[in-house]
Amino acid sequence: MNRVAIVSKLNKPEAVSVSGDVSKWLMERGIDVFVDPKLGEMIDATGTLPPSELFKSAELVVVFGGDGTILYTARLLCGKATPILGINLGGLGFLTAIGEEEIYPVLEEVIKGRFATEERMTLSVELCRDGETISTQSILNDVVIKGKLARLVRLETKINREYVNTYRADGLIIATPTGSTAYSLSTGGPILYPTIHSIVVAPICPFNLTNRPVVIPDWMDVEVIVKNAGCDPFITLDGQIDIRLLESDTVKVKRAESSVYLLKSPVKSFFDILRGRLLWDKKD
Repeated sequence: MNRVAIVSKLNKPEAVSVSGDVSKWLMERGIDVFVDPKLGEMIDATGTLPPSELFKSAELVVVFGGDGTILYTARLLCGKATPILGINLGGLGFLTAIGEEEIYPVLEEVIKGRFATEERMTLSVELCRDGETISTQSILNDVVIKGKLARLVRLETKINREYVNTYRADGLIIATPTGSTAYSLSTGGPILYPTIHSIVVAPICPFNLTNRPVVIPDWMDVEVIVKNAGCDPFITLDGQIDIRLLESDTVKVKRAESSVYLLKSPVKSFFDILRGRLLWDKKD
């Protein structure tokens, strides 16, 4: 391994400090380290590149922060299959599985090519207005449609072009298996094993209490039409991109062609992470 890109949560001093230490450690071993210009002002690196260029030749991306920083990085990768190593620095992270104390033993193995990755499916989200596509994005976690005001939004929903329901709810979440442990979980949605090829459709606080989350196979598409705009509805992508919706706007969601590849922790399984993050009981 010769080229590594580093991404850090810039407003978290600990993340910046540790990323600087790791950058120095990698360069001492003859590995070129590249960061974006803002991080480059804070730490030593081989060079700086704008975010749009940062990952073009990188063989690995090391991310310091939390799940939000992973989601940001996944979006910048634009479908490139470069593996991501997520370092958790104290937050509630399901994607950043490596703890600070494990960084260097894991990196020793990774730079020698001894690592495994886990494929995470992504979703393609298309926003259509008046018959035209005005935005297309890929997401790793979830797409959330909800009102800005505390009023019900009406969302006509079709799955695989078949009418399912017109949800009257605070909103609707369409999530990947990776996103099943995010916002969807707080609505009562199921936890999916991250490599399952499925999609969760979960209403947020529905008026009709029999409207429950459903799980569909990943080859099905979901289409949601906004039936009222009095609640000032928005669509939020991976918790980071917001787009205002108008009445009759249509949101089309399907599995994207590209995936994101996360390095697997050599010492923690998915269930180990769940136990730790959700405070489940440990074995006696």
